[in-house]
Amino acid sequence: MTTPEPAPGSGVAPLTVSIVIPAFNEELTIGPCVLAALAQTAPAHEIIVVDNRSTDRTAEIVAELQAEHPDAPLQYLRQFDEQGLVPTRNLGLDAATGQVIGRIDADSVLEPTWVEEVQKAFADETVAAATGPVVYYDMPLRRFGLKADDTLRRAMLMLAREYHFVFGSNMALRDTAWQRIRGEVCRDEEDLFHEDIDISVHLHDCGLKAVYVPTMVTGMSARRIDDSPRYYYSYVGRFDRTYTHHHVRNRALRVPAWVFLAVYPALKGIRWGQNEIAARRGPAAPPAGPALAAAQ
Repeated sequence: MTTPEPAPGSGVAPLTVSIVIPAFNEELTIGPCVLAALAQTAPAHEIIVVDNRSTDRTAEIVAELQAEHPDAPLQYLRQFDEQGLVPTRNLGLDAATGQVIGRIDADSVLEPTWVEEVQKAFADETVAAATGPVVYYDMPLRRFGLKADDTLRRAMLMLAREYHFVFGSNMALRDTAWQRIRGEVCRDEEDLFHEDIDISVHLHDCGLKAVYVPTMVTGMSARRIDDSPRYYYSYVGRFDRTYTHHHVRNRALRVPAWVFLAVYPALKGIRWGQNEIAARRGPAAPPAGPALAAAQ
């Protein structure tokens, strides 16, 4: 592992950034996800894929990428003790050795400057966590979608006030912040909460600062819209269940859930049309490069 060079004129080396990717049966997306993490303008300190009992080709694809990129700091870990995102995420965050730990989803496709933007954000020593906007690479009008997502997240910040929400598909934690909250985050064994909101609440309760970085962009899939209405509404209900569990009663924090419920019928219609086309032409693969480079 090479030591990062000091930033020009600063005399201070940029912080090392690990990237943790929990994965469960992600053979369709893990390849583009890892390749985007490898293709950064500022190299990641390490990229850790944590496999949670996958039964598809997820492990095989990661092994192929390790063989194709033998010098890359790409690690594959197994978390087969129990099914669940939280223990899988925790194993990856615990294993990371970077000064900052990025946490993304297996369908995330990082923009090339993501690590660089994370390093800039955490150059401020008061920052304990950061999050940024997402662009849905498998939806039309991607640039408009990114602008809408950015606008929504800025509004969330104003409404949330002290409870700054970090988004699980696009977030980073200072290693010391993770160590601070590691013993406090909820296990959520019944899988009822949003684990990223849980992290956000614990950061706040420990007096740790989370910031929104509009240039810290990642692409992600809108595949959640393909879920049945019943499952989707239950998923959105995790907002309220998580805040209620923590006795957080600020109604403004529920606004994102109301927005997601309001736009669901329209987005469901768009996805239905896309799926009909895919059924005739074959499904589109996640972007092999930056999500915005292919933006419409």
